[in-house]
Amino acid sequence: MELANFRHTYDIKVRNYEIDWQGIVHNGNYLLYFEVARVDYFKTVGLKVDERSINGSVRVVIVRNELDYFNSATFDDHVKIYTRVLSINNSSFTCEAMMMHSEKQIPIAKNIAVLVWTDPKTGKSTPVPVELRKLVDAFEEGKASIHWPNVEI
Repeated sequence: MELANFRHTYDIKVRNYEIDWQGIVHNGNYLLYFEVARVDYFKTVGLKVDERSINGSVRVVIVRNELDYFNSATFDDHVKIYTRVLSINNSSFTCEAMMMHSEKQIPIAKNIAVLVWTDPKTGKSTPVPVELRKLVDAFEEGKASIHWPNVEI
């Protein structure tokens, strides 16, 4: 994973309650870190993310969440999460992220998440809006693999 390919970063300082009995960040907290960075990514590209959008006319659900661990983070460590959208298909999109230890400059974990755009009333997938495709394409400077529908919805 080449960090130069990432345009978005998010910094986190590990808090005491995120540590397990071994003195390292509990494995489940890494998913939370990646989620916070992913939400910030979408805010940064210009997507409106707030309570109204979360409980509104669409629902985005994670259907795959892959996590690879390389090193551990401990209390008070500063970590930087690099996030990008790899691809947007019809109703799904794939995000990739890498967590690095800020001081040691070593990889801590990486994440691949596949999310699906759905209708909250039916639970069925719906096309990712063209506007989001445009926002991601502009932010990623054309480096994301984006499926463009023939007709704008």
